[in-house]
Amino acid sequence: MKIKELPEYERPRERLLQVGSSNLSNEELLSIIIKTGTKGVSVKEIALEILKRIKNINNLDNISINTFSDIKGLGEIKRIELLATIELGRRIFLEKQEDNKIIYNRPQVIFENNKHLFYHKKQEYFYCLYLDNKNKLIERKLLFMGTVNRSIAHPREIFKEAYKNSASSIVCMHNHPSGDLTPSIDDIQLTESLIEIGRISGINVMDHLIISDNNYYSFYDNQKDLFI
Repeated sequence: MKIKELPEYERPRERLLQVGSSNLSNEELLSIIIKTGTKGVSVKEIALEILKRIKNINNLDNISINTFSDIKGLGEIKRIELLATIELGRRIFLEKQEDNKIIYNRPQVIFENNKHLFYHKKQEYFYCLYLDNKNKLIERKLLFMGTVNRSIAHPREIFKEAYKNSASSIVCMHNHPSGDLTPSIDDIQLTESLIEIGRISGINVMDHLIISDNNYYSFYDNQKDLFI
């Protein structure tokens, strides 16, 4: 049966919109990537044939451009798109694996592993790292974007994400597009507020970094008394 002949609530794309990608079967996800079938072969049949051949979804990691060249309806363009999707997923997975190995316990480590987020930005970006009790990354979140010289960061949003991720500690980071790393009065007041809320809520604010392309300012290194 062709996809368009299925009831709307059974079509893979519509189901993704209704229930989210994590609730789709491997067959449905492959059908979305492949997009269409061909004369006499539906996209669902193509997806099922792929799954039948690989036996285990993990084996998709080892395919080449020619692996499914004999499957009717899976031409070179579709195989290229499938391979590109798998490679993108692999890169996301590997980056997360690398993140999970990093111990975010020193300003230099924080800077070196996150400075790319701020390269050549012309407005302020405010990120938070949400860490577990071993100072390993749970989530990296862009929370605010500002004007040329000002971002609007609110503690409520910062700690809402901490609760959502069951984080033990937080590191805040933002850039100064001017390149001047001197903390503003707003930077100081925000850091003081975050530390105080962290004490009350039991979520440790480890540091707040101001970052440029090549350097950083660490509140913890320069104003340790705030954290005592």
